[in-house]
Amino acid sequence: MAVFDPMQVTGVVLAGGRGSRMGGVDKGLQKFQGHPLALNAMLRLQTQCAEVMINANRNLGAYESFGAPVWPDGLSDYAGPLAGFLVGLEQAQTPYVLTVPCDSPRFPLDLCARLGQALADEQADLAMAVGAETDDQGQTVWRPQPVFCLLRSDLMESLIRFTQGGGRKIDAWTAQHRCAQVAFDQPGDDRLAFANVNTLSELHELERRP
Repeated sequence: MAVFDPMQVTGVVLAGGRGSRMGGVDKGLQKFQGHPLALNAMLRLQTQCAEVMINANRNLGAYESFGAPVWPDGLSDYAGPLAGFLVGLEQAQTPYVLTVPCDSPRFPLDLCARLGQALADEQADLAMAVGAETDDQGQTVWRPQPVFCLLRSDLMESLIRFTQGGGRKIDAWTAQHRCAQVAFDQPGDDRLAFANVNTLSELHELERRP
């Protein structure tokens, strides 16, 4: 079995969105358990990766104060998560990049190791998490979480071509490559690991959840 080395990974915190469902505030600077969401994500990634950077488009000085490099989108008009993927691939000096959104503050502390092992075992180009979500009927369903993605850095040219052609949807791009999916459904895994917060009320509710 191939052994994956997490020290070959640069982590990227995706904090470049508009925050429109949160009233237009800069979501990455909203606090979860006393820390800004982006800082919380950065600290969780630092235990897993060789290096960490932040993708942000506003309040760059505030993000720089967290102590990691900050890079804005190269694509215009808040182009979505793929713009952050591209920033990571362009700036990383490592063979792999791991992306996480700033608004899922409980993501696993072994995310990189598990995605990396699956990528190595399946000789895939990228690996993404599969996590629990609650549907409209209150039932738990398991769905891919494409923003939690481990990428080979040599996918950069593919992503440049895709975005230059107007592509913006993660699923459409990842479908072009060999993708390993990793279910975080083992005993001890947090069922709220991939819960994301889109409003301040959701943020406060998640803070109260055990």
